[in-house]
Amino acid sequence: MKKYLLFTSIFFISISVRADEGMWLPFLLEQTAMNNMKAAGCHMSAEDIYSVNHTSMKDGILLFNGGCTGEMISGEGLLLTNHHCGFGYVQEHGTIENDYVKNGFWAMNRKEEYPCSGLSVTFIVRMEDVTEKILMAVKNISDAGKMNQVIDSLCQLISKQAIDGTMYSATVRPIYYGNQYILIVSESFRDVRLVGAPPEAVGNFGGDDENWMWPRQTGDFSLFRIYADKNNEPADYSSDNVPYQPKYFFPISLKGEKEGDFAMVYGFPGRTTEYISSYAVNFIQKISDPERVKIRTVRLGIWMNAMQQSDTINLHYAAKYSGVANGWKKWQGEISGLNQYKVVDRKKKQEDSIAQIIAAKPEFILYENILPQLKLAYDSLGQIQTIADYYNEALRGSEAISFAEKWLALIDESNDPKMPASFLKNKTDLINAANGFYKDYNRDLDKKATEALLKLFLSDMQSQNVPIQISNDLLKFKNNVHAYVEYLFSKSIIPNSFLAISNLVQLNFGKKSKLLTDPIVQLAKSINETYIQKYLPSILRLNARINTLNKQYMQFQLLALSDKKDFYPDANSTLRVAYGNVKGYNPRDAVTYKWFTTVNGVNEKNNPANFLYTVPAKLKTLIQQKDFGEYADADGNLHACFITNCHTTGGNSGSPVFDADGNLIGTNFDRVYEGTMSDIYFNSEICRNVSLDIRYTLFLIDKFAGAEYLLNEMKIVRQ
Repeated sequence: MKKYLLFTSIFFISISVRADEGMWLPFLLEQTAMNNMKAAGCHMSAEDIYSVNHTSMKDGILLFNGGCTGEMISGEGLLLTNHHCGFGYVQEHGTIENDYVKNGFWAMNRKEEYPCSGLSVTFIVRMEDVTEKILMAVKNISDAGKMNQVIDSLCQLISKQAIDGTMYSATVRPIYYGNQYILIVSESFRDVRLVGAPPEAVGNFGGDDENWMWPRQTGDFSLFRIYADKNNEPADYSSDNVPYQPKYFFPISLKGEKEGDFAMVYGFPGRTTEYISSYAVNFIQKISDPERVKIRTVRLGIWMNAMQQSDTINLHYAAKYSGVANGWKKWQGEISGLNQYKVVDRKKKQEDSIAQIIAAKPEFILYENILPQLKLAYDSLGQIQTIADYYNEALRGSEAISFAEKWLALIDESNDPKMPASFLKNKTDLINAANGFYKDYNRDLDKKATEALLKLFLSDMQSQNVPIQISNDLLKFKNNVHAYVEYLFSKSIIPNSFLAISNLVQLNFGKKSKLLTDPIVQLAKSINETYIQKYLPSILRLNARINTLNKQYMQFQLLALSDKKDFYPDANSTLRVAYGNVKGYNPRDAVTYKWFTTVNGVNEKNNPANFLYTVPAKLKTLIQQKDFGEYADADGNLHACFITNCHTTGGNSGSPVFDADGNLIGTNFDRVYEGTMSDIYFNSEICRNVSLDIRYTLFLIDKFAGAEYLLNEMKIVRQ
């Protein structure tokens, strides 16, 4: 018990932190980061940022569709997030006749706003530390499996009790690898409608060439509106719903920012691993990242070539391409940064010091084997990870094969002697999924990608790792991969939307389905079964072992190193505050980057030969004429983007960026290429987050889109 009491206490002491690193829990700011935030220039109090008893900034922050952040910018439900976060819904409502991807979309009144099926946003009601309740319940349990079962049950009970008699949701999330637990109570809204988004050549200006890069001039934003029932409570879509009245929305500053100014990012960062061992870093840097980059390079090259030649394919594949390319380029930057800053060596030096601490202090002797055991676990995982990556990225990189895998459970249910209760629901869900899948599917493009990915798989994998179906089928085609893929796509119903959906509709319980003999379904089944039977058990076992060891390693670090190192929880999609200053950087010898860009760079990069650099004529003219209105900076230019040294990651896309007084000055949307290793190792000299200047956002809404009526809802601070 003493160990856990010490544990919970160390999180509440005042600690010294650097003002440019960390993702801090907002409800603990007063005990952790607030003094340093004020030293960095913050004028707000901890209560302004997060309060349970009063309205605070946290009431204007939302989790957008489970993977991005958004912020309230009006008292009438208007929210701001990134273009790439809302892009799928822009694409969903676009057609060849009304190409909202290419031309943008703007509702000129509320009747023109588009409902977005399946889109939800979530606000945090409160957060609470429940560590002691959980750790006390398992203090005498030594078996890891049993301990996890008790913890899971207790987390569910605590969550249920927290929302009893309310319409809220709750979950308990572990941090520090399960050494601390946080209860999160939330409220979600399900009627969210698309209000506006700029053309892709503005909102995704430069496309993948610009992704993870600086300088940037990307207008990466989109607007949505939350609707509620007449009591201002969450409701399913209805024409009777009214705009949601948020508890808090943010004032927007036109003052602009200067280098050195305080900046704060507030949002839902996805995942970081700052405290992992050197063995984990080496595994990421040398095995996992390079393999995934290699495989995705093949698929993305085929897609981009087709997108550049066809507006229709671009309309259907732009969102998919962005999703696949985002990780692909990030991993490349991560590899480069980990190499450049010798992070494995840095970690090893830390681990040598840890070994000395353990040897010198008998109370830490129980931790002496953690690092050797982590090495063994990662050595074993490294032997199987390559196979797993090729299954998941190459074989399942085929859209037809990947989608066919989703059919397997339903096909099995249809042949079950006793009709499963879930059959009809699962059938309906799959039909709905099929309608969405085929809306943005191109058979010929997928066939070309499938052939290339299969060739890559066969060239890099040993024969014993090839699914038996592929080996047997290729013998029939004398190992001619092209002929084999032609056969798959000509004989299978999966690439044919009409036949596929018709067969799904006709799929009934007790009637043996023709789908069992479909060649792509058979192939998907072989891939699925081979992976699950031969590789997944080992991967799950090793990852479970690594998780247990990481929990113990984190426990040791918190107990033994808290007087030498400042600890903040790794990101795990929970609400966090990051802070720092507006600041340029020097990425390499003789190169210095300013902290801001202007829209002059938009016209400088204009390239009609590349659709993602083709500046819309109206925007080009506005820039040439310097028709910036009140959105120009004191230098007479319209600033486009800026960078700060706030610590961000995926999930922070769409996060608001605030000045020292809590005014909205920008929207976070990216990081610089040289600093993408910040998920593992944060270096304040090189790591920068990229944000869209809010003045460029307002300019695009007002001057470019002509939707100035939206500004009437906002609280704009002009001094």
